[in-house]
Amino acid sequence: MNFFVSLHKRITSLHRNLSINISFLCYYIFVKLHPFWIQLFYFILISSIGFLFLKLLPNKHSSLKLSNLDVFFMAVSASTVSSMSTIEMEVFSNVQLLVLTLLMLLGGEVFVSMLTLHVNNKYFLKQSQKTNNIISLTTNSEYLKSKYMRYLLHVILAYFILIHASGYAMIIAYVSLIPSARRVLHGKGLNVHTFTIFSVVSSFTNCGFIPTNENMIVFKKYSGFLLMIITLVLTGNTLFPACLSFLIWILERITRREEFGYILKDKTNGVFAHLFPEGLEGLNAYQKLVGALFQSVNSRHAGESIVDLSTISPAILVLYLVMMYLPPYTCFLPAEREVDGEDDDANKGKLNLIENLMFSQVANLSIFTIMICITERKSISHDPLNFNVLNIATEIISAYGNVGFSTGYSCERQLKPDPNCKDSWVGFSGRWSTKGKLILIFIMFFGRLKKFSMHAGKAWKLC
Repeated sequence: MNFFVSLHKRITSLHRNLSINISFLCYYIFVKLHPFWIQLFYFILISSIGFLFLKLLPNKHSSLKLSNLDVFFMAVSASTVSSMSTIEMEVFSNVQLLVLTLLMLLGGEVFVSMLTLHVNNKYFLKQSQKTNNIISLTTNSEYLKSKYMRYLLHVILAYFILIHASGYAMIIAYVSLIPSARRVLHGKGLNVHTFTIFSVVSSFTNCGFIPTNENMIVFKKYSGFLLMIITLVLTGNTLFPACLSFLIWILERITRREEFGYILKDKTNGVFAHLFPEGLEGLNAYQKLVGALFQSVNSRHAGESIVDLSTISPAILVLYLVMMYLPPYTCFLPAEREVDGEDDDANKGKLNLIENLMFSQVANLSIFTIMICITERKSISHDPLNFNVLNIATEIISAYGNVGFSTGYSCERQLKPDPNCKDSWVGFSGRWSTKGKLILIFIMFFGRLKKFSMHAGKAWKLC
């Protein structure tokens, strides 16, 4: 009997020590490390787990073997909400589409920001407990900040659930009421519910993936559906700060709670410091208007497309490049944490020095373009109509902006026709070499974390 009592005490002590060590490790990781490394590890982790599930789960064509690099590319593309594709979307089975949906959800800016907010809330609560013996809990600034963060987190979570639920209900109702839209899905063997969930999450996270090979081209005449997608894209990105502020304002008016009023006023002190052609032929005037609006909205960040970008004039394509380069953010907390202690000024000086020595955003894109031109030099030489610099730059900026636009690849544009060449609904990068795809994977990660380097390159001036 004494043996079991002693064993129980040892197990309890071991469990207590293990819990303390894990808590200390988590505290060190989330508080001491720079947020850039934390988020980089997070995206690599979920991409790797997603890759394993995509490989283990069967696709629609059991005889088709997908390369590990292409599957990992797709996992990274989903988790970084880039929607760059090297595999046709209709190859994925229903369960694999759900895996991609989960990756997009976990990698979306709103979800990542909620996760960051939750971690910081725990940190401020822990800091308030440390100073509880000195300062009254009700007047402790760390405790109050944690309290406001908790309220904000609940509001964002409610908004998150509300938009997804309403988006799902709208699209399901639309598909049910429009038989031709339902026939499109049935003709492609797509489950209506999976398609709807996938499309809602992809649009809200501004990823741009759609379960059809042609993306939104097959739905370009369904203006009502396009307007729904536009709404989801805007509520998950450009209009998110305005919608969130409006929701908090309504709650403040109804509940009269001071927490909501404080959140609305304190937007800069760390509680939530965020932002606030040929392809349209055959459509009538109204469809063209909605289609143009849809394409313009998606060029800002999402990447869902109803036109073949290779048919767009170079001037409009360059305009899209500029629009993709401008990064719309949804960030609740500052990218950098304040450093406490005597070494505050020294640490800030080091951060400023690193930012100044880093290349600017435009310089990085130029370097990436040069690297891809080197890795794809043989294709550029033998297939210049497909592998031209503008197409390569479009692919790179799209990956960096996590947009997903792609000019694609056409066998008809080959100067020396290859009889074995078959057109497929994959992005232009699907025809790149292994080295080129690896570089693009790095660009997607780099682009997803670009908010940490937006102030870089101050010392580099263009004359």
